[in-house]
Amino acid sequence: MYQYSPPLSPREVLPTMYDLPSEDPEEPGLPDEFHLLQPELLRLTFRPPTYKEDQVFTASDLNLYYDSRHPQWYKRPDWFAVLGVSRLYDGQDLRLSYVTWQEGIYPFVVVELLSPGTEKEDLGRSFREVNQPPNKWTVYERMLRIPYYIVFNRYTDELQAFGLVVNEYQELSPQGVGIWLKEAELGLGLWEGIYQGVHRRWLRWYDGEGNWIPTPVEQERQRAELAQQQVEQERQQAENERQRAELAQQQVEQERQRAEQERQRAELAQQQVAQERQRAEQERQRAERLAAHLRSLGINPHEIELG
Repeated sequence: MYQYSPPLSPREVLPTMYDLPSEDPEEPGLPDEFHLLQPELLRLTFRPPTYKEDQVFTASDLNLYYDSRHPQWYKRPDWFAVLGVSRLYDGQDLRLSYVTWQEGIYPFVVVELLSPGTEKEDLGRSFREVNQPPNKWTVYERMLRIPYYIVFNRYTDELQAFGLVVNEYQELSPQGVGIWLKEAELGLGLWEGIYQGVHRRWLRWYDGEGNWIPTPVEQERQRAELAQQQVEQERQQAENERQRAELAQQQVEQERQRAEQERQRAELAQQQVAQERQRAEQERQRAERLAAHLRSLGINPHEIELG
């Protein structure tokens, strides 16, 4: 081994998570962090509009028992949903597993997240050994006849969807943003965004109008934003009302000022009339005094005017 000066960091010389196996060879498919977050997002956004909340059961990494002749055989889907069954077993207990011959209703949709150790089985490419359980594909397609089977490769962001057509799975072509599941009135597509602080492409359910179903946290944030918008609207309306009241008050004040100006103009005109009348009266009095003075001198005022 070469010696470096200064020595390289362990990150540069020792194996990373990309070099070491992420699964137990004896138990392939055990969940890593993505296998915990992605099923949770599927659960939080799977809300079929025609089913009550307590009539939908979803599970991740839960044993699914499928053959009463071999009661120990099970599959462990990364995520699956059942429609029309009580969310609680017998309406009261959280399920320890899903036993199909006891429940009487099979899953409606299964989602498998591909991992290196389970890819062949997930895609039906593994061979069944004698006296060993069938692979997942066979169980979902032929034994449980699950209507929809979804496979997602997190490494390539490839979504593959299969629908049961005449007893066999056939690949479904995306429509719009994903795959539409008519019976549930929901679609499943790839949403790019931040969930639990991680930005990537996630599997997520959407409604008939193509809107991504919000999580409870997103709903609460939307309600808070809506409430804030309503508060802002009410504040703006109050401000508008205040401005209208001020404008009305200004208009009233302007009308009062105009009336006052009109009153003042009327008073001025009246004063001018009085002044003119007073001047006329003064002129008349002066004329009378002058006429009286002339008469006292023996002069006829009319003759002076005529002359």
